[in-house]
Amino acid sequence: MPPPEAVTEPAFTRSFRMTDRLKPDAAAGGGLVTGTDGTAQPHYWGHRERLRTRFLEGGHAPMPDYEMLELLLFNAVPKIDVKPLAKRLLATFGDLNGVVAASEHRIRQVEGADRWVYLQLRLVDAFAQRMAQAKVLQREVLSSWQALISYCRTCMAYRETEQFRVLFLDRKNTIIADEALGSGTVGHVPVYPREVAKRALELNASAVILVHNHPSGDPTPSDEDITMTARVAAACEAIDVSVHDHVIIGKDAEASFREQGLL
Repeated sequence: MPPPEAVTEPAFTRSFRMTDRLKPDAAAGGGLVTGTDGTAQPHYWGHRERLRTRFLEGGHAPMPDYEMLELLLFNAVPKIDVKPLAKRLLATFGDLNGVVAASEHRIRQVEGADRWVYLQLRLVDAFAQRMAQAKVLQREVLSSWQALISYCRTCMAYRETEQFRVLFLDRKNTIIADEALGSGTVGHVPVYPREVAKRALELNASAVILVHNHPSGDPTPSDEDITMTARVAAACEAIDVSVHDHVIIGKDAEASFREQGLL
């Protein structure tokens, strides 16, 4: 026990404010609403069902981002009004892409967000990646290049740290595997040419396409990117595997080493 004169503080501070959620200053400004029968109900009473009905009958196109996010949050947060949380998430991360790609640590810093909110966002991200991946795996890369870029953007464009992926191709330039071979920091990812070559041998690949992202948003290749690509190309050349391209993914654009004459 601390001495009687000691000043104590809580071991941790809650990330949210404990309030009566029906007060006007705590319930998105709505509080209680008196119905035609004279009974008082929360202002958001029936909102979830109305929003679900609008989505099912009219689709997602006319709905703003915060309402789409609300629909998702219904599965994570029971009963209470999630519109304020949806708007806080969008304000923090900019748009739906930023919200879905955010790390658990950053999501849980937003007032009202917990691990169940993060779980729903990860599920959306996983579904998006699976659907995009299905359009490129086991397909000839040249005929599905735009689908390939879309897939890479889905996986990597809004990541907060760099990731290095390798697409392995067979002799017909069909993608036989897509693997993340490295994750790093905001500005660096370790790449080991030996590991790329070793995995290409294990998969009996004839060629590879290298892909990594720039969290800064600018896909311009750095000197380190150029040096690393040359080292990977040399390691692959020794085992008769071609490096078709190295694509850098930014938030709004991508850069191809092949198109820029760097490979």
